[in-house]
Order: sequence, then structure tokens, then C-alpha cells
Amino acid sequence: QVHLEESGGGLVQAGGSLRLSCAASGRSFSSYTLGWFRQVPGKEREFVAYISWKGGSTYYADVAKGRFTISRDNAKNTVYLQMNSLKPEDTARYYCAADGPPHRVGWTALGGYDHWGQGTQVTVSS
Repeated sequence: QVHLEESGGGLVQAGGSLRLSCAASGRSFSSYTLGWFRQVPGKEREFVAYISWKGGSTYYADVAKGRFTISRDNAKNTVYLQMNSLKPEDTARYYCAADGPPHRVGWTALGGYDHWGQGTQVTVSS
């Protein structure tokens, strides 16, 4: 079982930056693919980025490309989301997710993950 805990959210002005962190408990962190999703009230949770367990390949949603960077530190059991050039439309609750072995398919979808954190709120003011 993996427990995920996000941190680093807050209030920032448009154009600013935030770095979200997600600390994971449990073993074999390096064998997990990790994703970030976000959700605003009344809308579906949407994919932001993932970093794979094998080789650390990354993939981003269009809204994140060029502005957000996902990374991981296996020694610290932590995944990060560096968010730059933030926009008011980035305001959402951001969730960390993990997919452990045996791995699922479809890491851009909610169903690609079997562990979720409680989320951290990001608010971008104009």
C-alpha cells in the first residue's frame, strides 16, 4: 500500500511559480509511475503530467507543456511538479497519483492509477 501526501500549494500571482511535492510512503517507490492531475469544482479531474517508472520518461498535457516540469527523486520517495508562468486558469486542486506493479496502461487517465493523495490547492490571482 502506498500513501501519498501533496504539499506546496498556495496563492500566487499570475506569472509566478510554485513547486508541488508529493511524498510517498511504502516500498519500491522507483517501480511506480507517478502522475499529477488537477480538478476544479464541478469539473472532471484532468491529467497534467506523468513520469514513468522505467527510464523516467515524461509526458505532459497540452496545458502543461512548456510551463510545467515533472521530476522525481527516488532516494527521497518524492515526485515534484514545477509550475512556471502560472495563469488564473491553472487554479485547481492538484492531486498526485501512483501506479505500481503490475502496471496499468493509460497513464493519462484516472484509471491508470491505483493510489491517490488528498490534493493541494493552487490559486492563481490575476
